[in-house]
Amino acid sequence: MTPLSTTPLSPPSEHALPQSVDAWLARIEARGSEARIVLGLERVRAVWQRLWGDRPFPHPVITVAGTNGKGSTCAYLEAIYRAAGYRVGCYTSPHLVRFHERIRVGGVPIEDAALIAAFTAVETARDTVALTYFEFVTLAALWHFAQTSLDLVILEVGMGGRLDAVNLIDPDVAIVTTVDLDHQAWLGPDREAIGREKAGIFRTGRPAIVADPNPPQSLLNTAHALAAPLFRIGAEFGFEPQESQWRWWSTAAGQRAGLPAPALRGEGQWHNASAALMAVSLLRDRLPVPQQAVREGLLTATLPGRFQLLPGRPLLILDVAHNPQATAALAKNLRALRLPTPTYAIFGCYRDKPVEALVAPLVALIDRWWLVPTPGERGQDAAALEPVVTAAGARAVTVAKDVEAALAQAVKEAGPDDKIVVFGSFSIVGQALAWRDNVRTTNP
Repeated sequence: MTPLSTTPLSPPSEHALPQSVDAWLARIEARGSEARIVLGLERVRAVWQRLWGDRPFPHPVITVAGTNGKGSTCAYLEAIYRAAGYRVGCYTSPHLVRFHERIRVGGVPIEDAALIAAFTAVETARDTVALTYFEFVTLAALWHFAQTSLDLVILEVGMGGRLDAVNLIDPDVAIVTTVDLDHQAWLGPDREAIGREKAGIFRTGRPAIVADPNPPQSLLNTAHALAAPLFRIGAEFGFEPQESQWRWWSTAAGQRAGLPAPALRGEGQWHNASAALMAVSLLRDRLPVPQQAVREGLLTATLPGRFQLLPGRPLLILDVAHNPQATAALAKNLRALRLPTPTYAIFGCYRDKPVEALVAPLVALIDRWWLVPTPGERGQDAAALEPVVTAAGARAVTVAKDVEAALAQAVKEAGPDDKIVVFGSFSIVGQALAWRDNVRTTNP
C-alpha cells in the first residue's frame, strides 16, 4: 500500500473503471473475498485519510444503531428535519429495490453521475487496500456527503456499531434503538456482548440516546465510562399516548404535546419516534425545529418494508423482519389489526438465521406458507427451510421457486379479504415490491 497522503490523486483512465452504476456494483460484488464481512475500521480509516485528509467531517451527524428500529428512526429524523427546511443527507442499508435508495440528499436517491463519481473517488483512493462491499459503499456515501452542501447527515449502522464502517465518523448524537440477538457470530453470544458492540458509536462527552426499554447493562456502562450524557427511554425521556394524539416528554427539554400518531405502523414506532425527538431536542441550539415541522415529519415519514400495508385485495403486508425480536413484533402487529380472515405467509431467510426462532411467533397466525429461496453467498434454498418450518408447527407448507411464483399463487388462492404477509429478509421484501410494481405496470 502506498503511503497515506492528503494530496488529491489523479483520476484513473476512463477505460480502467466502469462507466455505469450496474457495472460498478457488479465489480464491487465480484471481488470474492473482499465482499465478505470483515469487521474493523483500519481499512476505512486508511482510505478516508486519502480521500479527506485530517479535516473534520463538515456537517453535524446523528448515527443510529440497534437490532431493530434503525431505519424507522432515521426516517423520522429525515422527515422532521426536511419539514423544518434543512438539507439532509441520509445513508441507510440495505436497499430494497435499487441501490440508490441507500444514499439520499433532500429525500431524493443519489443520481447515477454522482454515484459513479463517488465510486471512482473511493476506488482511486483505496489503491491496494482491500475493502468489503459495505466499507466501499459507505466510504462512497460519506465522500458524497462531504462534497455536498448539507445541514445534517444521518447515518444508519449496518451491523453492530463499534467496528462498523459508519463509525468512522464521530457523531454529534448517537442513538441505539433496541438490542437483541442477531448476527451473534460477529457481535457476541448474548445481549450484553451485543450491547457493548452497539455502544461503540457513543463518544466522550456527546449525547447517547437509548430507546430500548430494557437495555443491557453494557450499553449503560459504556456511556458512563465515556462521560456521555445518557438519555434513556422511560427515564430521561418518553411518550404518552392520548387518544388520537400523543405527548413526548423529556426531563431536560420539556415536552411536545398534541402530536399526531407516527405514520409508520407498529407498536415499536412510538419508541423510534420518541428517540428521534430526543435527538431533535439535543440539537435544538444548532438546528432548531418548530412544532409544526415535528408534526409534519411524524405524518409524512415513509419507510418501505416495515409492516407496510399495500392497498388492494387481498391485503399485502411487507415486513423485513429477519430476527426473532422483529418477527415477534410482526406477530403482535398482525394481532393488532384484528382482521379475522385467513393469513398466508411468503417466507425466506438467509442460511445464518435461526429459522425455528424466526417462524415460531407466527405459526399460530398463518394458515398457509410458501417458502422461497434467498440469493447470494448467505442464501438458502427454500427446500432446506421446509423441515424446520414444519417442525416448528407451520401448517400447509409449499416450496416455491421464487417470490414472484409464490405471490402469484397466493393471490390466486386468497380471498379478497384475506392477508398475505411477506417477511424474512430485505431481499425477499425487495422482490415483492418489484413484483407489485411490475403488476401495476402490466395492469394499470
